Amino acid sequence: MTPKIMRRLWSVVETAHTKTLLQLDDASLVQWLIKQTNTQEFLEQNETDYLSDYIQSRLTLIRELAYERQC
Repeated sequence: MTPKIMRRLWSVVETAHTKTLLQLDDASLVQWLIKQTNTQEFLEQNETDYLSDYIQSRLTLIRELAYERQC
């Protein structure tokens, strides 16, 4: 995954509505984040697969950041 895609993902996380990040189940959140990232940066299949794995490994962090923003 390129640094550009990683920055795009974290930009999506930071600008997303907190409610969205906290209410979606894990699989739906992964798919939603991929879709949002893909609309801003075209991803090839191997990049999408890698991004999916990356998001899965960071779900706790993503939800913690969203929860902190909510408070």
